[in-house]
Amino acid sequence: MGEQELQVQEKQMVQQDSESTKPEKLFIPAVDIFETDKEVTVVAEMPGVTNTGVDISLEDDVLTISGRREEKDPDGRLLLQEYENGSYLRKFTVSETIDQEHISASMNSGLLKVVLPKAAPAQPRKIEVHPG
Repeated sequence: MGEQELQVQEKQMVQQDSESTKPEKLFIPAVDIFETDKEVTVVAEMPGVTNTGVDISLEDDVLTISGRREEKDPDGRLLLQEYENGSYLRKFTVSETIDQEHISASMNSGLLKVVLPKAAPAQPRKIEVHPG
């Protein structure tokens, strides 16, 4: 196993174009993107985020994924905290080959899975000509 395979990637903060009204850090979630003949799947890592803390929107061919960690009071004394508090934000441009009406998403243990089905290509067909 090479050294590159073992390197840890630090959380990256979102560079905002405008000022926020909340003093909150925004992070870019790490993603894996897979493609098959039928769909494109985006898997985003958002530790501490549940399905109720995720917002996904599609506007002007831009898929926006945002997530908020739900803060919980620990049952015991906190000894180590490696996850920084903050929210997640990532945007993707969706191509016209995606069937935007049938996009689905699921959340499990901090991993968000967004399935973007591909639109079926137009099938050749014979157009009947009617008199009149």
